[in-house]
Amino acid sequence: MTNASQPAAVTYYDTHGLTRWLRWGLRAIEQVSPSLALRGAYRLFGTPLPLKWLGRHHAWTANWQTERWLFERASLTVYSLPAAADAPSVLLLHGWGGHAAQMLPLAQALAARGLRPVLVEMPAHGRSAGQTSNLPQFTRAMEYVSARLLQEGQQLQAVVAHSLAANAAAFALARGLPAAKLVLLAPPASPRQYTHQFAHIFGLGDAVRTGLQQRLEAREGIVLTELEPAAVGPRIRAQTLVVHDRGDRVNRFADGQAYSEAIHNARLVATQGLGHRRILQDPQVVAEVTAFVAA
Repeated sequence: MTNASQPAAVTYYDTHGLTRWLRWGLRAIEQVSPSLALRGAYRLFGTPLPLKWLGRHHAWTANWQTERWLFERASLTVYSLPAAADAPSVLLLHGWGGHAAQMLPLAQALAARGLRPVLVEMPAHGRSAGQTSNLPQFTRAMEYVSARLLQEGQQLQAVVAHSLAANAAAFALARGLPAAKLVLLAPPASPRQYTHQFAHIFGLGDAVRTGLQQRLEAREGIVLTELEPAAVGPRIRAQTLVVHDRGDRVNRFADGQAYSEAIHNARLVATQGLGHRRILQDPQVVAEVTAFVAA
């Protein structure tokens, strides 16, 4: 079922047992009421899987400060370590369906270099409130957290983001988020293409897929092509490191290449055998990212 043009949605949704039941249900509803199928598809498209409570089980040690910030109709959960008053901050962001603890190896390595790691759990993820989210909201959340950090007098040294959050971070920096450095870990290149993959997995017709994309764009006030590497890359001025595994079965290695080619002087680090998530824990990747951010 997986092929080179549509690995992400296939790999992502086929790991969940409810997929075939949701596929059957949406197909049946579409035959009766395309508008109702569109509503169901839109809700499912914005629902992170696995469900957010899976990210709540991690036990944070006492040295981590945890805050809940209200954000839009949900919340953000923000984790940080005590640091020197003049220590630059580094924003670390998980991907779709992930949680903040996945970024801990990088956070601890950065703290050891005298930086202040700030980990954020997005709406509908981990301990944060909310049932649905999307890529534009990820971007707004980053901009909000950045603004609050700057208001508190903290210097934002870098943004380190994984998967969907990497896509959102690139867009945020293209819009002026004031970070000196950007690290994109296994980024996806095309949210528009993802709607095609999603429709393919759930057997939805093109009318429903088109309606899904148009509803998302209308509600978020953005055209999805504005989020792709060719659109955001030329506007990013931060020093950029892209890390992507050649065998990533969620986001293609070509997606990382697209960012490295679109962003001026970006450096691409290709790994092998780490896949999509182990890249966050690999000692060599952690050392590479830490050295880049701390330099």
